[in-house]
Amino acid sequence: MTRLHVVSAATRPTSSGRPLARWVTEQARAHGAFEVTPVDLADIALPLLDEPEYASSGIYTHQHTRDWSAVVEAADAFVFVMPMYNGGFSAAFKNAIDFLYREWDGKPVGLVSYSAGPTGGAPAAEMLLPVLTRVGMLPAARSLAVPGVNALIGPEGFEAPEDFADRLTGVLDDVAALAKEPVTL
Repeated sequence: MTRLHVVSAATRPTSSGRPLARWVTEQARAHGAFEVTPVDLADIALPLLDEPEYASSGIYTHQHTRDWSAVVEAADAFVFVMPMYNGGFSAAFKNAIDFLYREWDGKPVGLVSYSAGPTGGAPAAEMLLPVLTRVGMLPAARSLAVPGVNALIGPEGFEAPEDFADRLTGVLDDVAALAKEPVTL
């Protein structure tokens, strides 16, 4: 079974992304194609990139980098649940990607973006695509953008609009299909 990590890419303590990431995790488990592990970048707590060697060398001096490497290496695929800040993705998320290199290579990834505004973070997801392909990830064809996320968080967590479960299923289907395809170099 494909080992899928659902990564909450926000580090703000009050992030609306955490309830959304929990919902994505539940939906991914119900999908049936994955063994799902939630990962919260706030818990990982990486400092700004502080390794003396390039990530492509795979030589990691710091324990936090070795730990992060092990988390990423353990996954076969990812869904990134990512906020949009000022039209782009967060510095903390880019930093987490930049800490590593080979660990990302050949792994499928689905994107779930969100924002308080009407775009649902879609511009940030589009901006992230070249970064993901640069480190060798395989982005899913479909993504899910969640506009007005703050209004969708209630006492029970993320309250998904009616069509969101089906739209997320499409993203998960794409990730599952990419995980089954042999990677050719």
